[in-house]
Amino acid sequence: MLDKITVAGIAVDSRHWIGGRRVASAGTFTDHSPIDGSELGEIARGGPAEAEAAVAAARDAFPAWAGTSRAERARVLHAIADGVEKRIEELAIVETTDNGALLRSHRRGVMPRVAHNFRFFADWLLQLDHEDFETRGHTNHVSWDPAGPCVLITPWNAPLMLATWKVAPALAAGDTVVLKPAEWSPLTASLLADIAAEAGLPAGVLNVVQGYGSEVGDALTSHPDVRRISFTGSVPTARRIAASAAANLTPLSLELGGKSPLLVFADADLDLAVDLAVEQYDNAGQVCLAGTRLLVEEPVAEEFTRRFVQRASALTQGDPRDEATDVGPTIHPRQLEKIDGFVQRAVASGARAVIGGHRKSRQYYAPTLLTDVAQNSEIVQEEVFGPVLTLQTFAGEDEAVRLANDTRFGLAATVATGDRERAERVSGQLVAGTVWVNCFFVRDLQAPFGGSRQSGVGREGGTWSFDFYCDLKNTVTAPKGWNQDHG
Repeated sequence: MLDKITVAGIAVDSRHWIGGRRVASAGTFTDHSPIDGSELGEIARGGPAEAEAAVAAARDAFPAWAGTSRAERARVLHAIADGVEKRIEELAIVETTDNGALLRSHRRGVMPRVAHNFRFFADWLLQLDHEDFETRGHTNHVSWDPAGPCVLITPWNAPLMLATWKVAPALAAGDTVVLKPAEWSPLTASLLADIAAEAGLPAGVLNVVQGYGSEVGDALTSHPDVRRISFTGSVPTARRIAASAAANLTPLSLELGGKSPLLVFADADLDLAVDLAVEQYDNAGQVCLAGTRLLVEEPVAEEFTRRFVQRASALTQGDPRDEATDVGPTIHPRQLEKIDGFVQRAVASGARAVIGGHRKSRQYYAPTLLTDVAQNSEIVQEEVFGPVLTLQTFAGEDEAVRLANDTRFGLAATVATGDRERAERVSGQLVAGTVWVNCFFVRDLQAPFGGSRQSGVGREGGTWSFDFYCDLKNTVTAPKGWNQDHG
């Protein structure tokens, strides 16, 4: 295989990054662009041997990195952020080509956020502290000790941003990392390895292993030297990872699927509510947090639907590199088949497609709104992960909350209302890791992030990230017993 592939004139190394050097594999897999289906190149296909080598490199590098001062770790993380900022355009182009998300979003929001992820956790590390407290004259001191090698498994819908949500706090905590990017969008993880090396991150502290899920994933998640596993993806894969990690009791952080509700009350600003609803088509609906279940109070349901259809019908779908495009392609032909299967089964069961409901060219699926759906139907209960929304109505707060909570998920919820007391009352009853009121996708890294029920296990963000990536230690010191001669 060739060592590098070229994307719009940008060279990307297609080999693994293990122990501070590039490592090839006997096998490869082909990476395609969802924009037009074109072949981008052959990627090194890892397996148990590469997993073992990566964990060994992370294990060997751990003592020195864990012993590095907070100030020095923070300096390196800021240097990585500097490297990201210098290459925002390259990262944006490569990621858009590889996963099909909008180039304008990558340039203006996503890649700057990648740099921010490193800066935030570098700065948070320097102020991370816990006040000592007294117990019957004894002093308690809480510290965050680096845990060890971490395996981080990331999804394809926002590859670099979601990877760095994990990589940045893990490195800040003093851990070493084996990053396994999704096989449908591996390229920017390779570029991140280059940037980290250029920033002075020691060899073995960050390793990147590419390959198909279980071929390399099982060897990573079952490895006895791995001290933490963080995964973002589907519930079925999470179950497999949890079973694999169980033998070693390896702590897990799991951010999983969602079937989030968007509640629109009659007192809401309808234009704002419609804007929030149309925003759920962002990234072709391939967003775990998306409010795909529109729940609208009966008195405004007709007018809301009319305005929504008008706005959604005006969206431009096409090449994500075009500045005018609003909705790009789905990631892979298999994902498009899955999306269409959900829609066609729903329509066959009596649902009505108000807009969309069909494929367009190549891997593009028309933004879809389905009405006349039953609460217990597949389309309401299961995650589609595509540009497909459902609309149901409710008669009052109690019914709205009941419908909103009536799934096995609990990742997020959005509430549109003009009544502050109602917003507080309803938000308090919703089962969700994050509730947005009259807004969507506002994410502050100092806040806890994660899901309830089958949407996840654990929380990350701010101090919660360090609680996960560290072993917390409490040192209790007696007030007596000191040799006074030695001060």
